[in-house]
Amino acid sequence: MGCRRRAPAAELLRIIAIENGAGHSLSPDPGRNRPGRGAYLHLDPACFTLAQRRRAFGRALRITGAPDTGELAEYLRASTTTSGHPTGRGSQAR
Repeated sequence: MGCRRRAPAAELLRIIAIENGAGHSLSPDPGRNRPGRGAYLHLDPACFTLAQRRRAFGRALRITGAPDTGELAEYLRASTTTSGHPTGRGSQAR
């Protein structure tokens, strides 16, 4: 979504929007089993940053307004620090 590059579904994180009183918040769905429209993102913080800058989350999830990305940002931060390196695009051995 952020970098617009294609990848196998196994390499992408599904994201859903959850409506709360103040608008929408983005939530990771690594099990890909939560209901609702989903969008897919590389587990790369750079891809996340691009998606935010391009305002791609609202278009992909068909929501209005700026969604709260705090939970998603924390999930991405935790997933890249536990493995020691980003698991998204460019992290594969060549």
